Amino acid sequence: MSVAITPAGSVRGLAATVEGRDVRCFTGIPYAGPVDGKRRFLPPIPAGGWTGVKDCTLPGPAAPQNPQALAPPGREPRTWSEKDCLNLNVWTPHRGGSKLPVMVWIHGGAYLSGSGSDRRFDGANLAATTGTVVVTINYCLGALGFLHLAELLGPEFSDSSNLALLDQVEALRWVQRNISAFGGDADNVTLFGESAGAAAVGTLLGMPVSRGLFHRAIMQSGTAGRYRSAEDSSRISLEYLSLCGLDHADAQELLTVPVGQLLEAQEKLVQQVGAETFAVPLPFRPTVGTPSLPAPPLESVRQGPNSDVDLLLGTNLNEGSLAVQMRPAVSPEPSYAHRAAMVLAEAGVAPGREGEYVQALAVTLAGNPTGEQLLESTISDSLYRQPSNRLLEARKGSPGKNFSYLFTWPSPAMGGKLGACHTLEIPFVFRQLASPEAEFLTQESAPQSLPDKMSSAWAAFARTGEPAATGLPGWPVYWPLRTTMILDKLPRVEEDPIRELREFWA
Repeated sequence: MSVAITPAGSVRGLAATVEGRDVRCFTGIPYAGPVDGKRRFLPPIPAGGWTGVKDCTLPGPAAPQNPQALAPPGREPRTWSEKDCLNLNVWTPHRGGSKLPVMVWIHGGAYLSGSGSDRRFDGANLAATTGTVVVTINYCLGALGFLHLAELLGPEFSDSSNLALLDQVEALRWVQRNISAFGGDADNVTLFGESAGAAAVGTLLGMPVSRGLFHRAIMQSGTAGRYRSAEDSSRISLEYLSLCGLDHADAQELLTVPVGQLLEAQEKLVQQVGAETFAVPLPFRPTVGTPSLPAPPLESVRQGPNSDVDLLLGTNLNEGSLAVQMRPAVSPEPSYAHRAAMVLAEAGVAPGREGEYVQALAVTLAGNPTGEQLLESTISDSLYRQPSNRLLEARKGSPGKNFSYLFTWPSPAMGGKLGACHTLEIPFVFRQLASPEAEFLTQESAPQSLPDKMSSAWAAFARTGEPAATGLPGWPVYWPLRTTMILDKLPRVEEDPIRELREFWA
């Protein structure tokens, strides 16, 4: 057992040994007050203090969510609670040190699911081997984190559509107040996340309220462009209200209906949106034109509220393969070319340019793409790669440094159909290749040196703003040559990889 004394009170955690190094683990620490009852759909408030020693040896509950229909093998069912979901976990090296760099992780899950306590996010290995303090957080998801209610319930709910982001801000404020009790340096905080977690990081880069709460950012397969206008969010809210069996006059009942009813309506909305796209259904997103997010994040990034934050940003080569290979079969199913054309149209590509895209992809692949490759690439580009490129463009000339990576090690799962798929890089960063979810994707064949290099580079970036690791070539900044680290069995540096597709979208 191990005890840390925070300003809110003492917490009891567990002591462990990882690769011959001691680490302390504190889980389920509340960082904000209860969110149910009168606090539903309202911004978080700081957690209250306590007397005695609070037991923090078990993970706290996740935010309310529906089970994932396509959860990979090894995924355990999550325990959730509306009231007590705003909690976090801390792993810290047991070295009696202080002023250690802090890495705060935001989990992904399309803003619909996930938990900071999933085994692949266990921070013990990362903290013990790199000398960093690792924090993972839970935050409100789905309707409870993003439902736009200003028009339905009044000005008190003007930020209801950004509650998930405000939860994350409150967690960062908790870090500022408390992390020194765990040996961390509140003046050296790196915010990192994957997929929706990375989208949250990118959005926080453009939120004035987040300024000064983190000093570096790592975005894995995410974007700063995932948001809606207030008008679009209001339309989604009315659809959701109807799915709850309510109308405009009954909107106040959203504050009191059982959370299970909210989740049931949420799943119906997900299914509706999923039927309209061949990419990834994303019914809930932050809303711009609101108090906490007055302007689109990319515009704010250009204007510079967090322009001095160093950024490490990247994607996996085959981000869209899971969406292609794991999508339930529907009969009759349009051709791959038709589906790819629909994805391009969703992303704003003018009709008639599909042939240009195929030509650019053929140059990239050094051969004509198959239908599956075409659809996978359009999803990768529209949701992940090109939005990441746009963020890098917006940061051109920023005082904060910019670094880019492309993860290309291919998964052998499903006969190699997945390639370097979405989420594959996570267990390399967290050094969790033995987790069941990682084993499904790696088939125990991952190059053992790559997690060493990636976790060390991530930690070095958190420590100094320069990603570096033994065995990695020198990692130049992205500008002016769009220099990118290719993360594979044998890492290398390239200038402007996948240039032809980038130029198509430009």
